[in-house]
Amino acid sequence: MDIIKTLTEEFKLRTEQVTNVVKLIDDGNTIPFIARYRKEMHGSLDDQVLRELDERLTYLRGLEKRKEEILSSIESQGKLTDELRASIEAAKTLAEAEDYYRPYKQKRKTRASVAREKGLEPLANYIFLQQRGCADPLTVAPDYIDEEKGVATAEEAMQGALDIIAENISDDASIRKELREFLLKTALIVSKAAKEEDSVYAMYYDYSEAVSRIAGHRILAVDRGEREEFLKVSVECDREKALFIVFKASVREGSPCTSYVRTAAEDSYDRLIYPSLEREVRSILTENAAKQAIKVFGVNLKQLLMQPPIKGYTVLGCDPGYRTGCKLAVVDATGRVLDTGVIYPAPPHSKLEEAKKTVTRLIEKHRINAIAIGNGTASRETEAFIADVIKSIGGGASYMMVSEAGASVYSASKLAAEEFPDYDVSLRSAVSIARRMQDPLAELVKIDPKAIGVGQYQHDMPKAELEGALTGVVEDCVNTVGVDLNTASHSLLARVSGVNSGVAKNIVKYREDNGAFKTRKDLLSVPKLGKKAFEQCAGFLRVPESENVLDNTGVHPESYDAAQKLLKLCGYTIADVRAGNLKDMPERVKQKSAVDLAKELEIGVPTLNDIVKELLKPGRDPRDELPKPILRTDVLSLEDLKPGMELMGTVRNVIDFGAFVDIGVHDDGLVHISQICDRYIKHPSEVLKVGDVVKVRVLDVDMKKHRVSLTMKEAKQQ
Repeated sequence: MDIIKTLTEEFKLRTEQVTNVVKLIDDGNTIPFIARYRKEMHGSLDDQVLRELDERLTYLRGLEKRKEEILSSIESQGKLTDELRASIEAAKTLAEAEDYYRPYKQKRKTRASVAREKGLEPLANYIFLQQRGCADPLTVAPDYIDEEKGVATAEEAMQGALDIIAENISDDASIRKELREFLLKTALIVSKAAKEEDSVYAMYYDYSEAVSRIAGHRILAVDRGEREEFLKVSVECDREKALFIVFKASVREGSPCTSYVRTAAEDSYDRLIYPSLEREVRSILTENAAKQAIKVFGVNLKQLLMQPPIKGYTVLGCDPGYRTGCKLAVVDATGRVLDTGVIYPAPPHSKLEEAKKTVTRLIEKHRINAIAIGNGTASRETEAFIADVIKSIGGGASYMMVSEAGASVYSASKLAAEEFPDYDVSLRSAVSIARRMQDPLAELVKIDPKAIGVGQYQHDMPKAELEGALTGVVEDCVNTVGVDLNTASHSLLARVSGVNSGVAKNIVKYREDNGAFKTRKDLLSVPKLGKKAFEQCAGFLRVPESENVLDNTGVHPESYDAAQKLLKLCGYTIADVRAGNLKDMPERVKQKSAVDLAKELEIGVPTLNDIVKELLKPGRDPRDELPKPILRTDVLSLEDLKPGMELMGTVRNVIDFGAFVDIGVHDDGLVHISQICDRYIKHPSEVLKVGDVVKVRVLDVDMKKHRVSLTMKEAKQQ
């Protein structure tokens, strides 16, 4: 297989684009570095496409390696023909390659292998030839009676021969391929109740849907229902049509042997082929559903991590609880912990006055202007209490509900213990909640992405694939935003292109031993951070304290000379960059022609455009351009909601069948995919993303199940 050609066709790219990307990957460059600093080589492909290309490259190389192993194995058996070699080399999937290998693979003991040991293969071959005018096999079978080998009768010889034929038909790659395609196009996935008991899987107790159309989230639901023994799941198809495919390839009419081969072919289908392909189809459905779920999770995670930070606020973090109380942590604008405490505003203690005094004192003492409340246990009571405190002090502060997902995982982690050795687990949670509000990205990188809770069925996903995809998303976000070299935790630094956990710790230690980094070049003095790692990471790390303002931009050190020459050609100096006096720069670049300037500077036009963008806003945070999250001062309860009521809300999670929106009550409301907009959409992510602020209208409130149905239709979006 020509891998470059295959990738070029699949991704609809130019040959040189794919060739360059493969070379860059093979040379040890990271995807964020390739996406950001090698645009000329790949035509400005985004990081998502580059990651997909990298994954596909790995798969195709694995496929080629497996083909070589298969060819070698068959050749060592002396059974490799030119035709078989060509078929294996042309296989486009692992399943197809394995189908060709199936007859030559060493099998465990089977009915056919036992029959072969008894010397019945010549009889099987005689029957399968189905020659016209040949003798009836029953008259030939007695020749194979051999009591020493365990063949006592002609009937036993016939049965053994048919077992061999059945297995040979099952091992026929072309039959399996055609049947697989038939099932994927026409079969139904069917689920039935496995027990008489109500459950969340009730809608699947008598359910069927075409394999070719069933949505990924429904596959994941029936898979989980089957694992939890609430469902029995099967794949059903038109058996007669499936048998026709098998007969067409194996049965030849007009011979005394024909009926015996037809019997063996039917046995092959029922006993060997169909059970195997049913498992395979289920596996394909699950694999595709997992890919879609991982993709949705990745999109949601990226949007969550890229939520705009709330800068300049001193924040009170609240981790609500009943019996153990509500844990408090005051965090200044830089994330430093100023104060901690515990209050008991909710049952069973209900020490409201005492709690009110404590919170009021903290607000006044530390000039708190934002309060972050975790959305877990007792959050409804805590929210009502905080809203009441804000009202009683005459305003001046506002609050936001913050997802607690993963906070307990972080607070009990080794990392949290290193960061806050003097605090117990619950107080660490309060700090994490406060910091999530201040800078979601910096805090959430400390948590296993699976625990963040913005996907569907993430705990059912293949671990390696999920972790690989989510790690890529986190890396892309961190490298898009950039990292302050002098303040970042080693958790954040470890997500930077080219920096692993060990090097990240060395950076922090170097900072502690030698003081703040003064320039990017100082990185080269960090132990185990060599020239290759410096090349990969330098552009993503910022040094605001550096005398060279370029050290606080996304301009890579390799392009500093080009940036300075560009400034000179456009009539500017480095001092103008620091002072923000480059408003006319895009116009000047346009007048001089970007193509001509790029040629003179010996860089590409994409790099030129990136340099201009960075010079215009040194130290800029791309998240600042996004809409700010909603801060509230008053509280709503489920009882306050009435059908028709319009509210502003924040999208918390986007899944296959809709989106969950925080409207200021304890339970997020669901906007079903059919209620998102008036036009048809395949997936909610076409319209919505995590963090979007939207106007919704209440459709229905189910007090018993604590469910709120919302619509975005007829709610005029701002």
